[in-house]
Amino acid sequence: MAGDLTDHDSLERMAAFLQRHQRVLVLTGAGISTGSGIPGYRDEKGVRRGTPPTQGPEFRKSQAARKRYWARSMVGYPLLSRAQPNDAHLAVADLTRAGVVGALITQNVDGLHQRAGSIDVLELHGNIHGVVCLDCHARFSRAFVQSVLEEVNPALLGASARPLPDGDAQLSLEMLEGFREPACVHCGGTLKPDVVFFGDGVPAECTTRAVRMMDDADALMVVGSSLMVFSGFRFCRMAAQAGKPIAAVNLGKTRADDMLSVKVEDAAERFLPRLRELLGVG
Repeated sequence: MAGDLTDHDSLERMAAFLQRHQRVLVLTGAGISTGSGIPGYRDEKGVRRGTPPTQGPEFRKSQAARKRYWARSMVGYPLLSRAQPNDAHLAVADLTRAGVVGALITQNVDGLHQRAGSIDVLELHGNIHGVVCLDCHARFSRAFVQSVLEEVNPALLGASARPLPDGDAQLSLEMLEGFREPACVHCGGTLKPDVVFFGDGVPAECTTRAVRMMDDADALMVVGSSLMVFSGFRFCRMAAQAGKPIAAVNLGKTRADDMLSVKVEDAAERFLPRLRELLGVG
């Protein structure tokens, strides 16, 4: 594993890594979006910050859990919805268009890669800007559901709360009193954000496609992920087992540190644009 590289050496070594491999699969995590003002899940030691996120099984079986999720999301979603792609998202899009890197998988649900111009992005954990009815399977935009939430919960309009990852927010129990969760306008059923909650598995079709992308790649580049969640770490394990080199750009510890050929501890929005410049892209 690389260690204590100087700033210039970091750029040189990552550039050389990309130039040695024709089909580099890029895997991104929350750390690529923190530069857009979206909080990350973990600190530089890989330890989870704040309150535990919503668990999928609990959301489906407990009305109290759904009420808590939607109240916090009503307050937290506007920050995420206003977030703009940062220089790291733009650099990934440019490097992909130039053929420097290949396929792109993201653990993020914010949609910022697509807004930066990346196409054919595989979203492992879904997209927060969509909502699905668990009963009739109708689909809605999250913006529409936000309008419903604000209409039936005027007391929470303008509420201030500490933002949490993925459009969540820290609310007190008192702020949940009298909250009305949204219902499907077609059947009155249960609405769920179109994301993979903690405790749920990535859909089989998505997993199959992601594994195929890893099989087709000759190297893996991780950006902004501690890889503490298995759905991301599995790609490093697959790459290592197949003898494919792995590089990472991440502030702090990753679960795959002992597997890395190159590691750069830097903010993605600072490092990737400079890497793009060194490679003569854009």
